[in-house]
Amino acid sequence: MIGRRSILAGGAAATAVATLAPRARAAATPGVTKTSLKIGNTMPYSGPASSYGAIGHAETAFITMLNEQGGIAGHRIDFITYDDGYLPPRTVEDVRRLLEQDKVDFLFNTLGTPTNSAIERYVNHAQVPMLFVATGASKWGHYKQYPWTIGLQPSYRTEAQIYAKYILQNKPAGRIGILYQNDDFGKDYVSGLRDVLGKTWAKHVVKSVSYEATDPTIDSQITELQASGADVFVCAAAPKQAAQSIRKVHDLGWKPMFFLTNVSISAGSVMKPAGAENGVGIITSGWMKDPTEAAFKNDPGMNAWRAFMDKYMPHADQTDNNFVYGYTACMVLRHVLESCKGNFARAHVMKQATAIKRLEVGTLLPGITVATSPTNYYPIRQMQLQCWDGQNWVRFGGIIEGA
Repeated sequence: MIGRRSILAGGAAATAVATLAPRARAAATPGVTKTSLKIGNTMPYSGPASSYGAIGHAETAFITMLNEQGGIAGHRIDFITYDDGYLPPRTVEDVRRLLEQDKVDFLFNTLGTPTNSAIERYVNHAQVPMLFVATGASKWGHYKQYPWTIGLQPSYRTEAQIYAKYILQNKPAGRIGILYQNDDFGKDYVSGLRDVLGKTWAKHVVKSVSYEATDPTIDSQITELQASGADVFVCAAAPKQAAQSIRKVHDLGWKPMFFLTNVSISAGSVMKPAGAENGVGIITSGWMKDPTEAAFKNDPGMNAWRAFMDKYMPHADQTDNNFVYGYTACMVLRHVLESCKGNFARAHVMKQATAIKRLEVGTLLPGITVATSPTNYYPIRQMQLQCWDGQNWVRFGGIIEGA
């Protein structure tokens, strides 16, 4: 049996087991006592997307900090997180255990587009909040179809639209090659590019190739894209394949205008492993502050994050922005829990999550805020373009508001 992890705020571990098919809808406040609150999560601590495991570690540490500060409204938080290996069948198994055996009140920041897609219908049928899922697929904003699921980061589709507009403005005769993960994550980038290119798609896009999340390498796809004559490269890949893409593009001597999805731009887990100098000139978009950017060396919000890291994760790589992501997501979660004022009934938690009024978080880029409503399940819709200079991401242009 494949092992997984269950991390409580106190650090205890357990092994997950398969559960039966979905049972009847759970009560409104399972996992809630007068002094405690259970929250569930799945994260790829192993497998092809294991670099994202840093997010789960940051969240576990953040919950530990909250508990040391007295919890929320007198409730200590038990944060139960399982390793799903970025494999949808394991995610289903783990989430069934979280809801039916562990009796968590709700799910928080479960990571991955294919993994969340595998559980969304089941969780919504059970009327359990899926708060701030860690994926930017545009589908997480479909509040009418899935009212219990809400995203956090800007949508991949909007991000791709921004890249397409930039290409048309700065390289109007560009020949575009696309690499994308063969799931809703990667396909959203293709859709976003098509939104802008429209009827000129065939004129601009010379090659589009996909890969599977479990593929050991994407070298052949990169070689195929170069051979197509593309001089613009849009890479919609998870961190492992993003790092491979950067290295392969460099090794081939291919020098396209290179766009990289903003979920794979960590200096620590992508750019440095790929060879920092190999990525010079890559363009992406950002919405969080980069821990390596000199402009944020003495920034109050980032100083608070660094103090948190120094105390609760002293041996972690502070150039890895996945730790910033986990901290940021938890800051939004804390706001929601505090807004609940001790009432953690599932419907009330969801109500507070969809009533955020321009929340400022110290780790978001200046001018970017979090806002939701019952008809707006896209909490963050602003971004800023940035370029890799060999050591840091350098922002340029203004804040861009997405749809």
